[in-house]
Amino acid sequence: MKIGIVGRKKDTGNYEAFLERHGVSSLTSLSISDLSTCEAMLFPGGGDITPAFFGERDRGSRSIDTELDILQLQALEYCLQSRLPVLGICKGMQIINVGLGGNIIQDLPTADCHRYLGADQYHGVYNVTGSFLHRLYGDTMTVNSAHHQGLGKLGKGLCAVSRCPLDGCIEAVCHECLPVIGVQWHPERLDPAKTEIRGAALLTYFLSLS
Repeated sequence: MKIGIVGRKKDTGNYEAFLERHGVSSLTSLSISDLSTCEAMLFPGGGDITPAFFGERDRGSRSIDTELDILQLQALEYCLQSRLPVLGICKGMQIINVGLGGNIIQDLPTADCHRYLGADQYHGVYNVTGSFLHRLYGDTMTVNSAHHQGLGKLGKGLCAVSRCPLDGCIEAVCHECLPVIGVQWHPERLDPAKTEIRGAALLTYFLSLS
């Protein structure tokens, strides 16, 4: 299986290495013609999404790359129409939400619990009973965190399947009928000294969707 990483190659080394460690080949591109050779898509983390794409003015968004947003949203639409499995990580989950008509909380009031502070922060989350994350990891788990934004209104067809108990921030979503999942945390760089969960379980589940 080959997974398309929908991003700029200079920013996606962690994701490529994560897939390679688990025996999965990847292709990093923003070209739909290139990505069409892949059987599933990974939307990686990154900066914030251009607020105009979810109908708002800038209210604290940072590191915006509008060209990248446009290309990722176009690639997401291709995935949805083709019913390809999609995994969104951090910004990637937010791209899924915006692409399906949801919006973003541009600067969480509780951002200090989540933002990157020279390294990932770690905090607990609880998983919705019966969800894919509950089956993989149980009722609760500790995840890494490196974001200051969060999902607001959910996009069409999305369900929240994990939340942070500190503030209710949505930590993972899945689509009710498409093979689309997203996590706000970073499975590709979990620190085993700080959490007992492993990103490999999530990746194995994602691969099973194809």
